[in-house]
Amino acid sequence: MSGSGPISIGGGAGDCPSKIAVLRDEPAGGRTGRDNVRGAGHEGGMELWIIASLAAAGFQTVRFMLQKHLAQVSLSAAGATFARFVYSAPLAFGLLLALVLSGRVSLPPLPLAFWGYGIVGGAAQITATVCTVMLFGRRNFAVGMAFIKTEVLLTVLVGLLVLGESVSLTGLLAIVLGVCGVLILSGPIESGQQGWRRILTPSAALGLSAGALFGVSAVCYRGASLQVAVDAPMARALITLAAVTMMQMLGMWLWLRMREPGEARRVLGAWRSASFVGVTSMAGSFCWFTAFTLQNAAYVKTVGQIELVFGILGTVLIFRETISRREYLGMGLLAASILALILLG
Repeated sequence: MSGSGPISIGGGAGDCPSKIAVLRDEPAGGRTGRDNVRGAGHEGGMELWIIASLAAAGFQTVRFMLQKHLAQVSLSAAGATFARFVYSAPLAFGLLLALVLSGRVSLPPLPLAFWGYGIVGGAAQITATVCTVMLFGRRNFAVGMAFIKTEVLLTVLVGLLVLGESVSLTGLLAIVLGVCGVLILSGPIESGQQGWRRILTPSAALGLSAGALFGVSAVCYRGASLQVAVDAPMARALITLAAVTMMQMLGMWLWLRMREPGEARRVLGAWRSASFVGVTSMAGSFCWFTAFTLQNAAYVKTVGQIELVFGILGTVLIFRETISRREYLGMGLLAASILALILLG
């Protein structure tokens, strides 16, 4: 696999090493695979993967708010999920096509492993998004969100098993600290369940399932992006994003035709709101994919935990609700986790 032709988005040009798809630290063209991936994302100052992760968290917060609104107003959980892909896939594919036709991006051969990672990751993300939208319809939202945010620990496990990528002891401690902050932010349990019985609640089951599946999708997307033999990380991210979202759009359209006839038509009819879901989804996914291309998925997801703080700030600004001392403590731990990961991890 070799990428020929100019590439002008997100990185320098040049011949790609023959095995940029390495998933461990194996030599490739005189440098390690991780050197090829991470080196493109650090030009001085804050690394690109951190900026991309923070931006992705912001876009995802807005998208979740829009999807929650759609699910409450007019669409089913699957329909609100389909809105994410039906409007974002054409945007991603169109942007990639324009760059390829203009000669700014050269499209390399995509190996079978790329499609394998993409299919598994795409299916996991669809299911996780459905679980999340269903969770938004339940009263016990806080504990469910806490379980979703355990995705970062599950991402560590999946990344170790699938890609052979581990994290340092400092990084692991930062991740655990961040999860503790998220659990504090989740607040008291409304269901009355105590102890481990909380795990048996429907909201907790949905949240834990979503967290596990989001972890699987994150690792698979990193695996897919590393199979794209071009130097520029943003080009790799866009190629992966366009391919995956097109598969997701087609797969969900077939599912809705078989299981929920008429729902796809309702999604298209709600284009005024649903199109914003697509735009924020594409922007967020592009940022996630860029970060996954450059860094271990567990680290990316830990920085992405900041979206819970974004959600609280949005609640205060929109609904004028106050922040409790418990929430300040949780945000403080979460911020410390992210800073520790950035500075020490």
